[in-house]
Amino acid sequence: MTAVFVHGVPETGRLWDPLRRHLKVDSLALNLPGFSTPRPAGFGATMDDYVRWLSDELRGISGPVDLVGHDWGALLVARVAMLDSLTLRSWAMDVASILHPEYVWHDQAQLWQTSGAGEQWAQTMGGNTTVVAAALTAAGVPAEDASGMGAQCDATMAGCILDLYRSATPNPYAHWGGDLTRTAAPGLVIQPLSDPYDDQINSQKVAERLGAHVECLPAQSHWWMLSAPEEGAAALLRFWKTVGMDS
Repeated sequence: MTAVFVHGVPETGRLWDPLRRHLKVDSLALNLPGFSTPRPAGFGATMDDYVRWLSDELRGISGPVDLVGHDWGALLVARVAMLDSLTLRSWAMDVASILHPEYVWHDQAQLWQTSGAGEQWAQTMGGNTTVVAAALTAAGVPAEDASGMGAQCDATMAGCILDLYRSATPNPYAHWGGDLTRTAAPGLVIQPLSDPYDDQINSQKVAERLGAHVECLPAQSHWWMLSAPEEGAAALLRFWKTVGMDS
């Protein structure tokens, strides 16, 4: 079995390095196109473009996969699990409430979705490590990790972020909600209870729609895989044991 990790915004696969060090399983962390990787020619960077890309990546991995996603990566993971066109052994996600029909994008996302304001943000942030790192620290990224994450945010990533969020209006449910039903592969919804980008009640409702188990991380926030990598790894290992992984 292979555990495959998918990051969110504005991150890269390096986000998962601390957590993966606590796993005794084969794993890999993908980089979304345009996130410390080139943006392929003609790639629209929409939510559906990223789903197709992720599906193609998974088809290149031999054997069943335990798929794990955070932030936008979590939404992509859930979408792949909903479509059931791939052989997943299991899937896990956080911020499940973003798939709730009543979800309203947070203020930063709404700025990215606004023509003009989003471009101004991209011009200010793209390649400005200090500014990006300060913004990430203010948003809750551990200070020791914010600098490295900030250095990865360039103009290519900024442009992909704008296109991704602008493809997801008014919210992801409006596009994918019709397929929000119990998945064939077993799922896990991780709830860091201090995550300002999640809602515990609506996350629980989405988990029920998907037929997923729920595991709470009481003292953690949005970047739980950085602040508590051992705790996060333990939660995944407990879940994988329930679907047969010998850890």
